Formats: sequence, structure tokens, C-alpha cells
Amino acid sequence: MIMRLVTFATATLAIAAPALAGEAEVVPHGTIVTTDAGQKVRVLAYADGTFRVTVANVLPDAPPTAMVVAEADGSPQVDVDDASVTLTTPQSSARIALADGQLTVRDAEGKLLLDEYARSRRIDPVTLEGQQWFKTRVQFNRGTDEGLYGLGQQQNRQMNYNGEDVELAQHNIATAIPYLLSTRGYGILWDNASITRVGDPHPYEKLALDWSAQYYLGDRLALERTEPVIDYQFLDDQERWPEEAKADTVAATSGQNTQGNAVQTQRVVWTGSYTPESSGKHEFRLYSSSYVTVYANGEKVLDRWRQNWNPWYHNFELELTAGEPVDLRVEWEPNQGYIALYHADPLPSEDRHSVSFASEAGKAIDYYVVPGDDMDALVAGYRRLTGEASMMPRWAYGFWQSRQRYQTQDELVDVMEIYRDAEIPIDAIVQDWFYWPEDQWGCNCFDPKRFPDPEGMVDAVHDMDGRVMISVWPKFYPDTQNAKELDAKGYLYRRPLEAGQKDWVGAGYANTFYDPYPAEAREIYFNQIGKSLVPMGFDAWWMDATEPDWHSNLSIEERARQMYSAATDTPGAAIFNSYGLMQAISVADGLREVQPDQRPFILTRSGFGGIQRASAALWSGDVVARWDDLRDQISAGTNISLSGIPNWTHDIGGFAVEQRYTDEVPAEMPEFRELYLRWFQFGAFSPLFRSHGEYPYRETPIIAKDDPAMLEGLTYYHRLRYRLLPYIYTLAADAHFDAGTIMRPLVMDFQADRATWEIDDEYLFGPAMLVAPVTEFEARERQVYLPAGADWYDVATGNKLAGGQTITAAAPRERMPLFVRAGSIVPMGPVVEWTGENPEGPLTVHVFAGADGAFSLYEDQGTDMGFARGEFARIPMAWDDAARRLTIGAREGRFPGMADSREIAVVLHTGDEAGAVFDQAEGQTATYRGKSMELAF
Repeated sequence: MIMRLVTFATATLAIAAPALAGEAEVVPHGTIVTTDAGQKVRVLAYADGTFRVTVANVLPDAPPTAMVVAEADGSPQVDVDDASVTLTTPQSSARIALADGQLTVRDAEGKLLLDEYARSRRIDPVTLEGQQWFKTRVQFNRGTDEGLYGLGQQQNRQMNYNGEDVELAQHNIATAIPYLLSTRGYGILWDNASITRVGDPHPYEKLALDWSAQYYLGDRLALERTEPVIDYQFLDDQERWPEEAKADTVAATSGQNTQGNAVQTQRVVWTGSYTPESSGKHEFRLYSSSYVTVYANGEKVLDRWRQNWNPWYHNFELELTAGEPVDLRVEWEPNQGYIALYHADPLPSEDRHSVSFASEAGKAIDYYVVPGDDMDALVAGYRRLTGEASMMPRWAYGFWQSRQRYQTQDELVDVMEIYRDAEIPIDAIVQDWFYWPEDQWGCNCFDPKRFPDPEGMVDAVHDMDGRVMISVWPKFYPDTQNAKELDAKGYLYRRPLEAGQKDWVGAGYANTFYDPYPAEAREIYFNQIGKSLVPMGFDAWWMDATEPDWHSNLSIEERARQMYSAATDTPGAAIFNSYGLMQAISVADGLREVQPDQRPFILTRSGFGGIQRASAALWSGDVVARWDDLRDQISAGTNISLSGIPNWTHDIGGFAVEQRYTDEVPAEMPEFRELYLRWFQFGAFSPLFRSHGEYPYRETPIIAKDDPAMLEGLTYYHRLRYRLLPYIYTLAADAHFDAGTIMRPLVMDFQADRATWEIDDEYLFGPAMLVAPVTEFEARERQVYLPAGADWYDVATGNKLAGGQTITAAAPRERMPLFVRAGSIVPMGPVVEWTGENPEGPLTVHVFAGADGAFSLYEDQGTDMGFARGEFARIPMAWDDAARRLTIGAREGRFPGMADSREIAVVLHTGDEAGAVFDQAEGQTATYRGKSMELAF
């Protein structure tokens, strides 16, 4: 075998003759292999050991999306032999087989990270809008037992994706971030903006049976017939609804219609017997709204509710045996709802447990392989490629109050006043949609009857030391001046208008969205906001419906068709997942230009890889007020955090509410109050702490009226969150400066403990706190797994517990189980009512004995861009457990307004002290003046 060693210095001297089949060409930063079949495989190295892999018959010049902003900058050693070419960096190596381009990636020690199954690679032509695009697929690590995480925000309680299927498609409650992280020590960033399937590369199919369908109106059987599939999935499908079963209904409710007339409830029952041809795990996806229950052989396997204007998928799976039938029963209350049942046969075990990406439209296969010693390193690698997480203002980590919606400016101001009067901490209040005149969506103006002085409204909130976030949409009524300005340049989507779609406002209005893909369109869009809303002094920007969601009940195919970008001549299917990123960039860039010394804050419903660089936080969309949905938010939040998005939130209490709660039936309201209280406890330990939703109103003094225990419980978490701000704001700074992650799945810190890989209802809040939300009605205790490798302190009792065990934790209605890792240092501030009150006040530093620990407290001015100029300070703290000594190190740095000295009380916890740990204040006190000091215990 002949070996050639080619260094990067010689790689810039291109080989004169074109590369032949099965040969390698050395190019800057890497190589291009031409396979025996003539396919091009380009692999480029980055200085951190990342590899970019591009595969196509003709390599494209431009990057496929705006996700990645970093250029290849590695200087790999290039080794070529007669069978392969290998790129070697200090952190990793990539071997590309000359015959078929098969890729193998190893870490610096030679451990196998990725092993491509080249037979599965696909680049199949597809015609979109008269253009040639390609369906693509790659597969790695067949038969693997590694843990797989990330992929943005999904809503099906999936934690470890090994063996799971995920369809990356933007939706109101699903956010596609195509980054997958592995316990093997690598991440894959899949650079494709079309709908992408991870796991099974094939779309599920509607389950075809001889379904016996029974349609009921009230208790009367109105129709019985046989149907081949269950399919009332989208608007067009409603035309098939049988005339005999039509009724005057109320969407997702029963009782009366909008005219107050009595209505008939509808019910459909489908029964059928399914005999599988293969044994194994059969996957099912039920797309539904309203109430639906699914039974298999008489056992309930799914019971969900969703609002009818926002249906989505719920997953379940059944272990079935070939030839043995299973009796299925689906019970549904339609009430103007949507439903369809999908199924997928089992995959062979080696394929079921593999790493597979398959996309519907691209110009090439394009992805990045990021090596890393742990998951923090993999998050850092993602951000090196796509941009660092923006530094958010300090007040963003206080409490946010929102409502769907404040009808007038007086309502909004009054809410801030009731919080201040009750001395309950709050920082921000939100003006949601429809503050404009009814027929002027997109005008960026206020209805003068309801908002006669919006600037005065903002001033009134500022006078109460609060902030105001305003809802802005990319949606326009075509007759508004802003729409006309965009349309004149070709920057409005035309197909929604041509389809004649109307929205839900009044009698319904024709509407569309703007096209953010041209840079000029983004500039025009922001300039319209900059001229009208920015001068009023709003502090934050809520960007809703950025999927884009011009109609939730259109089919995916129709959504993609209507998203065709005429300005860039790009099919909607090819850019389906990236709209939210482009929209956030438009507002972030504009704010940075017009307010150069103010940190922007954007809350957006949809995102894509790189969204964290656009001063954007994400929220989990219009989830519903159900216990299952509360539970689903835990895995959704931890996986989107692992996907590189540190700032995430959710609607505390669930946005949409069942009729049984909005009617305020006395027997039902205790459940909603308990659900809200449990969700609030979870929210207090989420990156952003935000209450929002439909009626019942969620404001703490209102929802807890006549329930003193609930009011105490809610107020406790308001105040605990604010006391923890020194800890929380440091986590936020670490996310910006050190690629940190605030909301951490247990596997992130305890990968060696295999039990943590599957846990989807606990997480770490920063490095110190283990959070165990309660997600069952009337539960007053819950099982909590304490990871091995650490001891843990029960925050409620102060008891010290060994890791590696499951305990039964007390969970009274007003408190959530919470634990602190031994060796943690947790700084807390005084009780305040807003984040800007006494930020340099006294500190209480809680130290939890049992292991060495360290914490570097971060402080800055809080709202300006001084941090980017180095205007911030760190106070390092270190606990030596053997010596029982806390060292508070010399202050590093300074910033305007920094206090030269402050009082510090240090409380040591050993497990011998009884009582709630954060209520304890007995300890050593000292005055810290910026110089190193030691406290012995």
C-alpha cells in the first residue's frame, strides 16, 4: 500500500488534472473525494475538530441555509492511500472511502464516533416549482445503544431519541432545531431547512382497515358505515363529513353556540381489527383536536384534548406479534375538530437503533460533525458554528405577566398596579395581539378607542419599575399601508391571498405574511416597526406565528406551497423550517442599529438553528391546560436547551383551556388552580418565568383569590425566584460567555449513570439544583431519582441524601420537590419586587458540604451593551470540603454602578440542620471589599 502525506501547506496547490473516480483532491481545509459512481464528497475541517460534510453530484457554491455563520478554518493533516483519504485534527479524524465516500469519524484517542452506512445514502431528484431539488438521506451507527438528544422542541415526551422517530417540521408547538447530540461524544448539525425525519426516513401512512364508523348526535346513532381510514385531518377533508351527522356545535366544547342556542354534541367511534405482518414495536401518530381516546384490546393507550384551531400529533406505540390481531377503538368528540391516525411498521433492529436523517428538499447532503468530551462541549461546538447566545437583559429573568389579551391600556396598567400593591415581585407585562383597529392587522398602530395613549401606557409601567413587551406579527391585511409598501417590492406572499383564506377576526379578513428571505424585505419590515412602535419605548418584542402560521388547519403540503418565495424564487418546501430564524434576524439587526447600547429581547414562537444569536428566546407555543401537557414541557424544554437554545419558556398554566374551566364550574376549578400552581412551580425554575393564557385570568392576586394557601404558594415562588437572581443571572451570563446551558437534562451532568438517560420528568436548573415538577392531579408525593455520583440536599427539609437511589419525596400542593447537589455554592439576594431594586445589595451564600465546589458570580449594569466592552465583574468562590473553608476570591473586573463593598452571609449546610434550606440565614458574615478572603467552618 502506498501512503501519501499531504499537509495543509501543500493543500492550497491544487492538482492540475481533474480528480478521477475513486480519487481525492486536496482543497483548502480538507478534501473532495469523487467516488466510483462519480458522486462528490467534500469534507472540510474546523479548528475545533468539527467537520463539514457535503455530498452531491455537483457541489453547490452557496450554503444551504442561514443557520451556520462560521467558515471552515482548520488545518488538517491529509493522508491519502489507495482506499481512502483521512483528515486529522488535534481533536478528531475523518476517513472517507474513495470507492463510495463512506465516512468514519473518530475522536483524538481513536474512539469511533460515527460510522456511516453508505448503502443508505440517497440523493434523489424531485421537482419543486419547476426546479430540480433532491431528497436526501444519510444513516450512521446501525445497531447503536448510544443516547441521542436535542432536535429542538418536540411535544411527545421523547427524551432519548434512540429508537424514536421525530419529524422536524415547524408548528405552533413544535420547533425544529436540526442538531442531534450523542453520549458517544459528537453532535450532528443537519443543514437543511426542509421537513426532515430523524429515525424512520419514510413518512408514516394512514392506518388502512375496514373501520366500523358510528356517528352519534347526542345519544342517537345518526350513521353507521365502513371507512377505509380515519381521516378528517385538514380543512379540505371536512368536505367528506357525512350530512347525516352534521350538527350545530361549538368548537371543542359542548353546551351552546355563539348565539346562545342549544347544540348537539357529536361523537364518532371507530372500531377495527389490525393484524400486523411483522412483529415488534409498531409506531402510531394520532393527529387530533378536541377530546379523543384510543384503546388497544380494551386498554386505554391515549387520552388527549387539544383546541380545534391548533391540532397536532400525539404518539403511541404497541408491541405486536405478526399474525395476532389487535382490536383498536378510537372515540372522538369532533365539535368542529380534526383527526387522522397514522402508523409505521417496525424497522429492523439495526435501523431502529441508528442515527438517520432524511430531508424532503435540498441541493446536497450537508451536515457538520462536532466532537466533544461532554455535552457542554457539544453545545459549545454548535454555537461556534451558528453564533453565540445573546446576552439578555437582567430584567428578563424576573417574572413576566401576560394575558390573552389585555383589551385596553387601562387593563394592562391596572395589572401592574395590583402586583405592586400586593408587593409581589414582577418585572414585565405583555400586550398581546389585537391592540390595533380590527381591520388593520399589520399597521403597527393602536385602536385609539381602547389605547388612546400607548406611549403613556408604557410610561406608566416604567414609572412602576416595570417593562412592557409588545406583540408584533409578520402578518398583514393587504390594504394596510405597510402591506402595500412590502407588496410593491414583491415581498408579500401572494398565494394565501389567491387562495381566498380569511382569518378568525370579526367576519374574517383576507391576510398574508411577508417574505423575510430578501435582505431588503427584512429592512423594510423592521423600519415599519422602527418608525411606529420603537419610539413609544417598548422594551421587548413578541414575535408570534413565525412558522409562518397563516392557517393552522391547512395541510403541510399547502402550507409549503403557499410559502413559495417569489422574491428569491425558492420553493416553500425547501425553506419550510427557517422562517422564524429570518424573521428574528430582521428585528434583532434592526434593534441593534437603532438602539446600539440596549440589549434587545425577542420572544419568538418558532426558531431554527442559529436563533440564539438573534437575541431571541423561544416559547413552547399554544400548549393546553392539561396535566399531560405540563409533563410534556419538561422533555421539550430540556431537549431544546441541549439543542443550543438557552433561553426558553412556556405558558404557565397552558394557553388554551377546556370549557369545563372557563365555565368556572365549582367542582372543576380546584383542579385548574392546582394545575396552575404546579405549572407555576415548574415555571419558577425555567430559564424564563412567564405566565400567559386564556381565561381564567392568571394574575397571582386574581387566580388565588379566596384561596390563601394558593396565594402563599404562588408568592413563595415569586420571591424565591427573585432571591435566586444572583445565581440565575450568572447562569444567563455563562450561556453567553461560556456556551452554558441553564435547563439541563440529567444525562448532561451524569452521563455515567445510565439511569439518567431516559428520565424525562426531572432536570437540573444550572449545575446546583435538581427540579422535580409534580404533573399529576392531587399528587402529594412523587418518586424522584437522585443521580449517582453526588449527594443531594432536600431543600424542604435540609436532609442530605445519597445519590443513585429513587426516593419518595413529599409534594404538598404549595411546594415542589427540589434538591441541591453537594458541593454547590448558591448565592442569593435580598427580597425585592423587581430585578433593578437593590441589585448590589447583601448576599446570602449557601454552601452545601459533601464535595468541593466553585461558583463565579457574574454582575453587570443589566441592560446596556457594556458587557461586550468588558464592563462586568466576577466574584469567584471556592469551597474546600476537606478543609471546610470557603474562599471568596478577588473581584475580577468592574462596571458602572458597581458597589465597592457588600455584606455577605455564608450559610453552611451539612445535613444536620433541620428546615427549609433557603429560609436559613444563620452563618458567618463578612464585608466583602473586592479582595480575597477566607471563611473557615
